[in-house]
Amino acid sequence: MTCARPLPDLAAELAPSALEQLAETLRQSRGIAHKRDIGEVMQTVHPSLPTIVNGQTIAIGDDCAAIPDGDGYLLFAIEGFINEFVEKQPWFAGYCGVMVNVSDIYAMGGRPVAVVDALWSRGGNAAQPVLEGLMKGAEVYGVPLVGGHSNRRNDREQLSVAIVGRARRLLTSFDALPGDNLVAAVDLRGRFEEPYSYWNASTGAAAQRLRGDLELLPSIAEDGLSAAGKDISMAGIVGTALMLLECSGVGATIDLDAIPRPAGVDFARWLGAFPSYGFLLSVSDAALPEVLQRFAARDIACAAIGRIDDTRQVHLRNRTASVPFWDLNHESLIGCAPTKPRKTGA
Repeated sequence: MTCARPLPDLAAELAPSALEQLAETLRQSRGIAHKRDIGEVMQTVHPSLPTIVNGQTIAIGDDCAAIPDGDGYLLFAIEGFINEFVEKQPWFAGYCGVMVNVSDIYAMGGRPVAVVDALWSRGGNAAQPVLEGLMKGAEVYGVPLVGGHSNRRNDREQLSVAIVGRARRLLTSFDALPGDNLVAAVDLRGRFEEPYSYWNASTGAAAQRLRGDLELLPSIAEDGLSAAGKDISMAGIVGTALMLLECSGVGATIDLDAIPRPAGVDFARWLGAFPSYGFLLSVSDAALPEVLQRFAARDIACAAIGRIDDTRQVHLRNRTASVPFWDLNHESLIGCAPTKPRKTGA
């Protein structure tokens, strides 16, 4: 099984000055810059106040919109793809259209039902690789493509994909509690999809295994082992943790030495990677052994990488130093923070 313990050549060997430089590199990264754009949108959207349903928070800013319907929750999500990505890797872009939406549904403790797509393209066979990737993703993840929209008179290929799913009990971005462990679970059995920082542990893997790995998330939610989580996005592990902490009105110290990573991969690049299977969870001390065991049983690298607190400040540390990374009291990332801080969990 994949070892989730820190490797000896991780960030622990960084000098304090190098750790500060790493923190600054992450703050200025493209992934975090894209997430900052959400904050500008939120200034116009003016979201309604969060709703508390069965003790869980439903608000704009989560991986999916969650609509309580008396028998659980209806989940909606949508992803749009950067033009450069669709141009350079059209088949993989189509495949990702399903894969990343499926990840959003599972990140909320749900299970996918169906997807639809909007595909703009040039005429002829230009859209064929995108469509083939979409269909392959639907086949692998067992989620039917039930419709969508197409336009074959555009000047380039552009893609967005939406998904609907259902959840019995939610994992939200708004319910991480001070005192909990920040847990990272990542499938390390992959490779970078060069030249991008997309860690592909999906294509070529058995469909049954991929679906079983994802099933861990709703089972963890339904068994009450966690109420809060988020899938690791293009902001990387640290940037995604920052979004989770902001939405929950909490802070944390993240231990870089504890972050699972593949052997031989540049650490700074890994911290900004967008894995095909990667999740963060807020887990109590009591539930931590069971959560770690469930991921380990499926050969998913999983470790507690930090402790959540009530400061609304995020620090990065290794064996030799600790540096401030972000102060959510003074600067938001995505503009979805609650107005009151979270209370420490029991």
